[in-house]
Amino acid sequence: MKRITGLLVAMSLLAGAGIVLADNPLSINGAGATFPYPMYSKWFDEYHKKYGNVQINYQSIGSGGGIKQVTEGTVDFGASDGPMNDDQLKAFQDKHGFGILHFPTVLGADIPTYNVPGVSGELNFTPEAIAGIFLGKITKWNDPAIAGANAGVKLPGNDIVVVHRSDGSGTSYIWTDYLSKVSDDWKNKVGKGTSVNWPVGLGGKGNEGVAGLIKQTPNSFGYVELIYAIQNNMPYGRVKNSSGAFIKADLASVTAAAAGAAKDMPGDFRVSITNAPGKTAYPICSFTWLLIPEKFSDAAKRDAIKGFVSWMLTDGQNDAEALSYAKLPKEVVAKEKLALARVQ
Repeated sequence: MKRITGLLVAMSLLAGAGIVLADNPLSINGAGATFPYPMYSKWFDEYHKKYGNVQINYQSIGSGGGIKQVTEGTVDFGASDGPMNDDQLKAFQDKHGFGILHFPTVLGADIPTYNVPGVSGELNFTPEAIAGIFLGKITKWNDPAIAGANAGVKLPGNDIVVVHRSDGSGTSYIWTDYLSKVSDDWKNKVGKGTSVNWPVGLGGKGNEGVAGLIKQTPNSFGYVELIYAIQNNMPYGRVKNSSGAFIKADLASVTAAAAGAAKDMPGDFRVSITNAPGKTAYPICSFTWLLIPEKFSDAAKRDAIKGFVSWMLTDGQNDAEALSYAKLPKEVVAKEKLALARVQ
């Protein structure tokens, strides 16, 4: 009888421990890019369902904010669509004695979207037209630079209202990285970055803000991440790639852009795939990264973050395509699994 009573007490204690874990989940905090937010929101929810004691909280504040917060130590991890530059990484290393690692999560695309009354189909855009619009040199919708690539489409003579991001943004980094590759004028006058001095246009906060501005502003033209255009039922155009073909952003064309980079991925995973070679490659796309410190003072948080990344690289990839993101190439996944060992 005593043995049975003791066993019941032990079982009760174990059950009680389980309740404590469930009632006191391990909270992981991250912040950054809006570009992959629909994907991250799905992943963090699914991971919590699988591991109920791990709660990952994420603020979709833009890549610039993500880089700032992870370097200041106010979050456990950051997220960005533009990799941290050498100066940012060195400053963190010098201050803390260890670095920040980049872990690619999925691939996505920036798309040119517009609100032109009477035009609902897919327009074609050349690199010259996009750069010209954002430089303020092409100001009318019926400009020959746009009309010439859209034979048979009746474009109005209305002024183009340019819309861009107002916050530090990886989506802007991808857009301006592309423009810097296809336009010397843009490269010399504006350059690339999460934040730039825009020559013209209205600013919207987040992909959500830009999408909202374009939807409510007739004759507007701007850029958002692909899933935001799809979710908001917004038209978006094809872009002429480096091979001369007008390509629409989709899973196949984004995957095609990553094909070359996957084989020669650098050890730190910082790579640009805008204006990639290949007849079927969409030219304005990118990896997006989690920014994870190399060392954690809290072993439980470290293990939880490593556990999530490991899951994201395997099971999590199966959720990507339903949200219009492309899966990571297998070669990149293999390299990332090895790199996880560097997180201590």
